[in-house]
Amino acid sequence: MWCTSSSQHMSAVLGPAGAAGATPRQKTHRRSVVFLRWLRKVHLWVGLWGAAVGLLFGVTGILLNHRAVLKIPVEKTIQRSIQLALPDAGQSLLTDVNALAAWLQAQLQFQGVQVLSKTEPARNVIWADREVMQPARWTVRLHSPQRGVNAEYIVGNRFVTVDIQDATPMGTLTRLHMATGANAFWVLLSDTIAAGLIVLCFTGLLLWSRLHTLRLAGIATSMGALTGAAFFLWSSA
Repeated sequence: MWCTSSSQHMSAVLGPAGAAGATPRQKTHRRSVVFLRWLRKVHLWVGLWGAAVGLLFGVTGILLNHRAVLKIPVEKTIQRSIQLALPDAGQSLLTDVNALAAWLQAQLQFQGVQVLSKTEPARNVIWADREVMQPARWTVRLHSPQRGVNAEYIVGNRFVTVDIQDATPMGTLTRLHMATGANAFWVLLSDTIAAGLIVLCFTGLLLWSRLHTLRLAGIATSMGALTGAAFFLWSSA
């Protein structure tokens, strides 16, 4: 409706002479109308995408914000602790923490997940008023939307201590909301939602202003003030 009325208004402004005989002011007005029409289409299509995919992030975000008050078990997981015995050639196979991560993925059938590893070298510690040598320790974390694994291996042991966390259905949605263990496709999908919100913000402001000079100046002033406040808070933190 707005686009139709704008087109009619543009035709009325140009008059029977058409675009060729339009004044510079009329040409500027015509370009503004065409730009706003295109901007409105972008705003509508981006909003449609955000409504389709952002529903999951909105629902899980509300649950995360109010999980303490509503006592919603969004973080509830089923945890198990086991000890995986190394094979006879285990100590020779596990040459570093990356080899340990690969062995765990094969044993637990964890494929296509986020892998985080950490190595702590051997060091002297005080235990029972004595100085003893603590062996090197390797830790590996495997993450997927449905499961989480924390493994610890003391170099020289014949076993690996493993804590497995199986997420509940709500826990799985929560992990997807935070992109925990998600693959690259899901991370990029989440980024499109964030980028879509930014586009909706700017296109909405421009549509509201209708490219009027005073409104554009007000938007620029407000955005500048918000940016300055954010920078001040960031620098003082």
